[in-house]
Amino acid sequence: MTHTVTLVQVARAAGVSPSTVSRVLNGTAQVSEIRAALVRRAVDHLGYTHRAASPRPVTGPSGLIGVLTPDLGSPFYTDALKGIERGLLDSGYSPLVVSGQGRPGAEAHALRVLLGRRVEGLLLLGGGLPDGQLQAVAARVPVGVLGRQVNLSAWGGVCLTLDQRPAARDLVTYLVGRGHRVIGHISGPPEHADARERLGGYREALEECGLRFQPSLVVQGDFQEASGVIAMQRLLQRCPQVSAVFCANDQMAYGARLALHRLGRRVPQDLSLIGFDDLPGSAYTTPPLSSVRQPMAEMGRWLARAVLARLRGEPADPLTPRPELMLRESVATRGDAWSGLPTVPRSQSRYPGGR
Repeated sequence: MTHTVTLVQVARAAGVSPSTVSRVLNGTAQVSEIRAALVRRAVDHLGYTHRAASPRPVTGPSGLIGVLTPDLGSPFYTDALKGIERGLLDSGYSPLVVSGQGRPGAEAHALRVLLGRRVEGLLLLGGGLPDGQLQAVAARVPVGVLGRQVNLSAWGGVCLTLDQRPAARDLVTYLVGRGHRVIGHISGPPEHADARERLGGYREALEECGLRFQPSLVVQGDFQEASGVIAMQRLLQRCPQVSAVFCANDQMAYGARLALHRLGRRVPQDLSLIGFDDLPGSAYTTPPLSSVRQPMAEMGRWLARAVLARLRGEPADPLTPRPELMLRESVATRGDAWSGLPTVPRSQSRYPGGR
């Protein structure tokens, strides 16, 4: 006989009251982070499935599409969320957005919350949930994943990714073409697929241009601004002669720019700087930051439309997203610029209203 775990048992295991467990799971009141962590740990350990209280009967459609994002505060995912919202517009479905906070335990908890709300489809923006867990969910409701490849074809799920490596390769090739020979890289965390692909593109571009890959020129960050500050300081301590730095995302490039300002180093006169993602603020930094634009809003809209199509029993329309180089004013040309390098596709517009 299957044993059903109750909310009271979760409360006992966590050492809190049942009302505290309810507040944590429903998000109806502020609970200290320590108590919330105890509750989530007990839920994970006992395998408790929470069903949110609702004035409506538990039968019938919910009209909800769950959206699981790693970070509600990230400007990178904001455009994707806007695209999802537009994709669901006038569809009769509403998005229910939950953050996984970039932590496995929190992601698993967020997924349980969404399933407890009886979502009719699930959209994931990256994340680290195991493939097997996503396949189990896809057997119940249509699933769409953005920025990560998961084998969901047997269950009708869809995945949409952007090829990061060629875009990173183009960026570094562009830097070499502008005369840079000592090019540093501030990478993202190695467990992140995007970070690995961008590092791979950096290395391949150097080797294709006849330059030696040097591990000492790579400093790891975590995709946040503060890590860009620290990584740039470490990179310049290791290799003061570096003339250009490719940051694995714009947020770390912002931090790197601050480190250079504090050190009295000018961009691009003393050191050229380039990012990835082309966040909205990158066109308005001093100087405007060169970067790679990812069509996140378009991709988010497509993902929402694809899941809606699956709910209707229809195939999703194909989409091949393409990155775009946004070349602005953060890269200077050095005296030994090369000719004859591969042509790098780029945007003709440097920044809104710009030259």
